[in-house]
Formats: sequence, C-alpha cells, structure tokens
Amino acid sequence: MAINKETALLAPANGKVVALSSIDDPVFSKGTMGQGFGLIPTNGKVVAPVSGKVVTVAETKHAIGFKTSDGLEVLVHMGIDTVTLKGQPFTIDIQNGGEVKAGQTIAQMDLEAIKTAKLDPTIITVITNTADAIDGLDITEGDTSSGAKVATAYLKNDIQSVSNKKLSYDELATFIINNVGGPENINNVIHCITRLRFYLKDEAQANDDVLKNQRGILDVMHASDQYQVVIGDGVANLYDALVKQLPELDDSAAPATTQNDGKNPFSRAINNLIGFITGSMSPVIGVIAASGIMKGILALLTLPQLGSLLNVNSVPYITISAMADSAFYFLPIWVGFSAAKRLGSDPIIAAVIGGVITMPQLVTWGKAGKVMFNLAGLNFQFLNYTYSIFPMILAAWLAYKLEKWLKKVLPTYLQMIFVPLITVLIVATITLVITGPIIQGIANGIAVFINWLVSVSGWFGGFIIGGFYQVLVIFGFHWGVVPLVAQQIASTGQSAINAIICSTMISQGAAVLAVAIKSKKADIKELGFAAMISAFCGVTEPAIYGINLRYKKVFISGSIGAAFGGLVTGLMHGTMFGFTGGLIGFSSFFNPKNPGDLSSFYAFLLASAVAIVVAFVITWFWGYDDKMVMGKKVAKAKRPGTI
Repeated sequence: MAINKETALLAPANGKVVALSSIDDPVFSKGTMGQGFGLIPTNGKVVAPVSGKVVTVAETKHAIGFKTSDGLEVLVHMGIDTVTLKGQPFTIDIQNGGEVKAGQTIAQMDLEAIKTAKLDPTIITVITNTADAIDGLDITEGDTSSGAKVATAYLKNDIQSVSNKKLSYDELATFIINNVGGPENINNVIHCITRLRFYLKDEAQANDDVLKNQRGILDVMHASDQYQVVIGDGVANLYDALVKQLPELDDSAAPATTQNDGKNPFSRAINNLIGFITGSMSPVIGVIAASGIMKGILALLTLPQLGSLLNVNSVPYITISAMADSAFYFLPIWVGFSAAKRLGSDPIIAAVIGGVITMPQLVTWGKAGKVMFNLAGLNFQFLNYTYSIFPMILAAWLAYKLEKWLKKVLPTYLQMIFVPLITVLIVATITLVITGPIIQGIANGIAVFINWLVSVSGWFGGFIIGGFYQVLVIFGFHWGVVPLVAQQIASTGQSAINAIICSTMISQGAAVLAVAIKSKKADIKELGFAAMISAFCGVTEPAIYGINLRYKKVFISGSIGAAFGGLVTGLMHGTMFGFTGGLIGFSSFFNPKNPGDLSSFYAFLLASAVAIVVAFVITWFWGYDDKMVMGKKVAKAKRPGTI
C-alpha cells in the first residue's frame, strides 16, 4: 500500500489551538514526547484527531494512544497532571484495541471538575514517533471547532515500522517511555547489568508485544514487582538517555507498587525483599567484578611459575592491591548508599552508617574480638564488617524507617541536623550491638554451608547446577544468587558455586557462537557474534534472549555444555576467588593467598574447554540451522511466589 505524503490531524475538541512550547509541562513543551499541539477546550467532548487503531487507554482515562495505517503513533493527553484525578473527570467512549475514525467521539471531560482541582485542562496531541515518521508538522493556531483540520504531518519517504529500525539511545528511550504507559505511569526506574527495572503505577498499561518486537530490546518481564525491559550490554547508556527524558523523577525513591496483584501477603513480602536486595546490590556489581579482576591479575603476576613478575612487598603491588581491596573493604558504604536510594531515604546517612561499621579502629577491634560490654554474663563483641553486605542492607532499612518517623515528629527547622544525628547514633548502635552480629553470623554460616555442599556433592552437584543455572536467568532469579556469591567471597575468600556458574556463561556463549558461524543470515550473524562476546565477558542475557531461547534447541545445547563444564569443575573441586565469570574472569581462579596453587585455574581451563566444545558441537549438528523458524521472544515470566 502506498504511503500518503501528508496526514491531517483534527482538533480533538472545540477551543483554541496553541503551540506545544506554550504548555506548562516540560515533557511536552520541550518536544520530549514528539511534535504536536495543545488545545484549550471550551467544552468536554473529545474526538479522535486521526483514524486508526486504539493502542493505549490509560487506566486513569486521561490519555489515549492511536496508531494510523501509515505508521503515525498519536497520543491524546487530556489535561496536565490529570493522572492524579484517577479517572474521575473522564468518560471513555471507545475500547482499547478497537478502530476509530477521525472526528469520532472518544471521550468526555468534566472541565469544571478539572478546574476545581486547580489543574490545566489543555488537551495535548503529539506524534510520539516523530523522529522516525515525519519530516515536519504545520499547525494552525487560534480558535477552532471539534473535528476541524488544524495540523498537517509530512511523512518521511522511507517511513517504516520502528521495530525494524535500529534506534539511537535517545530514540529507544522515548519509545520505551511511550510504551510503558508514558511518564505519568512511571514511579521510578533503576537498572542492573542488562535490564531496565521500572516501578510502574499500572503494569497493564505497558505494551509488552510492541516492546518485545522492537530492535534493541531483547525481552520484557514482570518480576519482583518490577517491569523489566531486557536490553543487554547498552543498558547503562540507555538508562542515561531515559532519565534525561524523565526530569520529574527524583533519582532516589523506587516506590513499591500498590496495584492489587492477587498475591498473598507472604508472597508479596518475599517479592519486596528480593526487589530490595537486588536493587541495593545491582549498582555495585560492576565495581566488585572489576576489583576481582584486578586481584586476580595481581595473583597472576606473583606466580612463581612466571618468575614472580611482581613482588608482593613492592609499591606497585601494594598500591594496586589497595585499589582492588577498597571496593570490598568499604562494601557496606556502597551497599548502604545504594539501598537508601532504592528506598528513597537519605543515601548520605546510610553511607555514614556504613562508614561507622568499617572504621579502621572498629575493624581492628573486630578482628581481635574485643568486648564492647558484658550483659547478664553475655559478652557483646565487636565484629569485622568489611566485605559484608546483609548487615548494611538491614541498617539502611532501619535508617529509612527512623528517618521517616523523625520527619513526622520533629519541627522542620530541627530536621537538617537532628535527623542525621539521631539516625546515625541509633542505627549504628543497633547494628554494632544487635542486628549486625546476628545477620553476619547467619550470612557467614550460609556461605560456608553452600561452599561445603557444593564441595561434597562433587561432579553430581556441578552437573545439576551447571545444567539448570541459566534457567534462573530466564526468570531473573539469578539476582537472588548474586548476594550469596558475594557473601561467600567476602566471608571465605572463595566461591565454589561461582566457579560452576562461570561454565554456564561460557557454554551459552559457545552455543550462540556456533549459530553465528553456521548461519548465512546477516542479522543472525551480527547478533550472534555480539552476544557471544557478551557471554564470554560474563553477561549471558543478550545470547539467551536474542537467539538461544528463540531457537530453543540452542539454549538446550548450551545448557548441556554447561552441565558437563560444571561436572568437570565439581570433579576437580574448582573454586573462584573473585566475582567475575566468563572467559574474562580467568584471573579470578588464581588463589591470591597461595599463588603457587593452580588447581582451580586448571579446573577452569578444562571445564571451559569442555563446555565450549560440547555446546558448540551439539548446537552445530543438532541445535540450529537456517531453515528453523525463529520463535517469539520469551513469554512474560511469572512473578516469584506464583511459580
């Protein structure tokens, strides 16, 4: 079908057409949402500005989205900040998914109710895919009548489905915002290594299928009360572009969802706990991984087999070792800061509490087992909280609760000084005396138990963990393992389970590499090689969501290879002394306390070779050929507690 060069946009109501730049809303006035116009209505009848399909109806009824046959995506936003009225002034006369004709009545607005609420009733009409769809837009300002032509959009000659086009980070950010329900539906957003994690007011407003089929988006998932958009390696750059378009977010709080999801209180509490822990840990994972690589390289350079290229008493060694150790030594500070931002409390207060429990003098007392005081025959001792995670996560939560209460009871003029003063004194004391010792003891016990269990299970444990670990990645549950691995390394200096996990990353990378080499399709090759590099660097999600799961035999092939890689690791009792997995994490298999012990490194080499060969061969001969039809992207994951 030929594409029209021009498309008319009609006035959505009787009133006065004004330029977007004159509207008192920066998201619209600056053109963030696209080109368009405003209309100051004189009555409440609202009509469709274009013909097309209804693709979005906000739960709060204040916004309706359309898609025309020639590819324009048009949003009608009724009033400014009217989302706060929760739909009361609006009556919707159409159904989501239905077809409308230009000029057809789509809604009724109660203008008096909006004005009584001291809100602006201006109706905003924007083309949300402006950058991809049009070369320009002519607007006729002034008084008009409902259904009259007030704007002309000039379509691009090469207008195409956005999903087929590679978007810039700014363009992709705009696309995602539009398809998660718009800025007004976003409570907050954070990111981990591969995913944008949205806290939405209403997840039902998100267009899952539209997002899944967009180039640059690997998948979307509903998990841990988050709406997760799986991006891959470019997530940090995309996040930066996204927050620039959401100036109303305060870059701190990530409010818990209030929607009725039908879960019982226990399941909801578990989800909130998982979301809190992952939200607190994910920002610091990259720094921990980098520090682990540095420590591994230092261990490599001190190997006697290599002639001890670096002396452990030399200034360069001690300096670089301090750089690597700082991320772990002061881990409570970073975790506390991150946890406070996740909760919406003061991150500086939480960081100071983390600083208290890692003060060198207290650390020295903790290592020596110095007694704080004796109560009823019980000795309360200082502990060493460097390298710890969970005590600080609880401390950040206690600080959040105390801050919130203090701001209610203290006069405003006293809050600046006395909120941090009281919070630091009380929470730091509680952590040192009560919660810290209890949680640290439990966490260390769990870490030791897991290392022991993996060790005694030998090849069988390695085979099972290796074969099924990447299934956790599909559902996002692997983030629940991350803090446990970090705690293992922090408390025992090593993690046997992380050594097995390393093989699973390498194996999925080998599987997608086989696809990239075997395929004759340019797009599969491009995606495959990029995903392979990512997996070998320890991030498997681009491989899993981009190719392996969409050709299910590829994922199975990778899992089989991982099972055999895990078997070798378990059989040789391999362990990791750092955090970073994949081939790039080779240095994490050198024992920094005993540089001459290469047993884990040899286990890594053999397990990696087995995982690569098995996964590659099975994929090549059974898992993939170009005649296979690529499946749909992975269906929505069920939330924890419902699976």
